[in-house]
Amino acid sequence: MTRPLAASRAAPPSTKAATGATATAAQPGGWEGYGAAFLGILVFSLTLPMSRIAVMELDPFLVGLGRALAAAVPAGLLLWITRSRLPRREERLGIVLAALGVVIGWPVASTLAMQTVPAAHGAVFNGLLPLSTAAFAAWGSGERPPGRFWLWALAGAALVAVFALREGGGAPQSGDLWLLVAVVLGGMGYAEGARVSRTLGGWRTICWALVISAPFVAGPVLWMAAHAPAAPSPVTWMALTYLSFGSMFLGFFFWYRGLAHGGIARVGQVQLLQPFLTVVAAGLLFGETVTWTTLFFAVAVIGILAAGRRAAARRP
Repeated sequence: MTRPLAASRAAPPSTKAATGATATAAQPGGWEGYGAAFLGILVFSLTLPMSRIAVMELDPFLVGLGRALAAAVPAGLLLWITRSRLPRREERLGIVLAALGVVIGWPVASTLAMQTVPAAHGAVFNGLLPLSTAAFAAWGSGERPPGRFWLWALAGAALVAVFALREGGGAPQSGDLWLLVAVVLGGMGYAEGARVSRTLGGWRTICWALVISAPFVAGPVLWMAAHAPAAPSPVTWMALTYLSFGSMFLGFFFWYRGLAHGGIARVGQVQLLQPFLTVVAAGLLFGETVTWTTLFFAVAVIGILAAGRRAAARRP
């Protein structure tokens, strides 16, 4: 009788330990998720300035699609060397949507915008990417933000609209329309890629998105490259290299890993730093004139969306 009683008394601590371990494992990725996402944002923050350099000499479609084709080469090699599994049926749609959003849609639309507006201007628009990502997370990942989140989101959108109209002399510029398209497609690609990354892994998700896009972009890229008026300068080659292997490839390793570990809505708060980082980079590294008005709107958009993020989604 003594041993069963002792065993029964010893059981609760064991059960409690197991319960604690389960609770710990169920929590989002914590600082690991935030740290990985921040590294991704550091890489992404130079994308618009680098795109602005590249379109000074090259067609924006060649820049936007060419970087995807170049990044598909190391992506395919990495999948082959690691003998990565094929995406499962339930993962394939998410990979296709991620490819349409971040491999083709956002790069092309944002590069077209950089023909007519400065990178710092585009950075303010990019302040809406967290909102767009949260909206697609609600649609595809089951996250349901409360009503007050959408009120803050609309306030942020209104602020960006005021900025665009002010910069355009009372009328939207063509670059603003392309930036709006980029924000919508980028949010879709971020949310869908993060959803798939939960089961496939962050680096495999972007690698498969690049590989499945390659057959569709190879023809147009090769044709445009053959008809380019002149060979790019060394500075343009530098920008293209960064866009291909930084913005289009390595940055997503960190970004998708962070979102998958910590949750799309939660870790997505790190994205609020990107407009500020881009504005600073455009001024310090690329010689753009950054006005106090641009800085004011960038900080205001970040503040509004940060308030909205505090009311953001519960995990599904």
